[in-house]
Amino acid sequence: MLNQGKASGILAPSRPLLGIDPSHSPDRTIWRLAWPQVVMMLFHFMIGFVDVWVAGRISRDVQACVGMVSQAFFIFLVVAIAVANGSVAAISQSMGAGLWRRVQRYVGLSLETAGVLGAFLLVGGFFFRESLIEVLQTPEELRPIMTYLLSVYLLVLPAYYLFIIGNAVMRAQQLVMYPLYGFILVAGLNTFGDFALGLGMFGFPDLGYRGLAWSTFGSVLAGGIFNLYILRRRKLLVRQSFAPWCWVKRAWPYLFRVSWPAGLMQVVWHTAYMALFSITASLPQGNVIALAGMSAGIRVESLMFLPGFAFNFTASIIVGHYLGARQPEEAKRMGYRILGQGLLVISALTAVMWQFLDPIAAFVAPDPEVQAEAVNYLRYNLAAMPFLLVSMILGGAFVGAGATMYQTVIMGSSAWLVRIPLAYFLGHTLLFLATGVWLAMFLSMAVQALCMAYVYHFWNWQGFAMRRHK
Repeated sequence: MLNQGKASGILAPSRPLLGIDPSHSPDRTIWRLAWPQVVMMLFHFMIGFVDVWVAGRISRDVQACVGMVSQAFFIFLVVAIAVANGSVAAISQSMGAGLWRRVQRYVGLSLETAGVLGAFLLVGGFFFRESLIEVLQTPEELRPIMTYLLSVYLLVLPAYYLFIIGNAVMRAQQLVMYPLYGFILVAGLNTFGDFALGLGMFGFPDLGYRGLAWSTFGSVLAGGIFNLYILRRRKLLVRQSFAPWCWVKRAWPYLFRVSWPAGLMQVVWHTAYMALFSITASLPQGNVIALAGMSAGIRVESLMFLPGFAFNFTASIIVGHYLGARQPEEAKRMGYRILGQGLLVISALTAVMWQFLDPIAAFVAPDPEVQAEAVNYLRYNLAAMPFLLVSMILGGAFVGAGATMYQTVIMGSSAWLVRIPLAYFLGHTLLFLATGVWLAMFLSMAVQALCMAYVYHFWNWQGFAMRRHK
């Protein structure tokens, strides 16, 4: 049975294990959970930004390789992201049900999964490393750099898995400050290492791209160790966390059922973006300028995703807790409340950014033609930001409930059945301009948001939650 009443002679609490009780002050609870995650995502953004910035100061070849290896490495992180989603659903619901021993055991199962899969993909990654570089059509002169960067990144893969899944485990228990501290640690070490080892500052040897690789290795390893320390300190990683095989056989199917659609969604969404890049790159007019404008616009747009991800995580946590406490209608109401708060924030940020599109575009794209296209891209995509936030927040609620299949089907269908065909038709057949692609992005996000809202309001997505007794 998944519901175990005792753990080393200590009775598991019979009430919901809520560190912050949403029923007392819902709006305050949302903000207390959301703001640390907004800051956390800002540090997450800073890690990638500093890597690319420092790489550009070394050479354009290194900068190109850092961008390419980041795209390639995403393939290896899909499984970690998927398991993290499953962990959030299982642990948040167990906390809401007051089943402490089940919480501990799902923590142990999640970390065991992280370690095993991380090690497996490390070995497999080294075995297929050259094939992956070949698939990416890496120019011959860049291959030594790509091979070195990818090799070092693969070495830290198990620690990366522990860092990602450890953060998810803590978020599921409303311990949102610890993931923030972890990202501050990783971002700080990575930034220092990039400047010290990548550029030879502060009296350190100038290792160039090798310095960037080992800076990433050291910072992520520190983040993984930090998470293990916190989990141990919070009594979440103890001997009782590693359950007997009979329990694992009962618990693993739910974790798998939630995780695999979440992983599939990452692949589907990522490949859809690659297809969109291909459509943009092959436009009959102004394709190079359009591609550069899109790349510049995405850099700016990614900043707007930060509050969206924070509210997405918050919805997963709170909805999962309420479903675990067997309050499905309250879970649904809290999802709507989080959506309202998120829309207020994103609408205000969008309105402010809209006033400064030209200077912002000039900062990321000095070329006048690229700058104009970046502004064009941002106008359509910022206008669609409220639609995107609806999908992100309600998608977070689906994750908390374990209904990741709904999220995957809706987002995958809107990407491949609406966005991609429409982008090709408008960009290549009707308008012959990048504006057609940007318009397709806007329309597909509107369709996606409407589908998400319909399923959330009318379908029984709460039924995907675990039963209290199995």
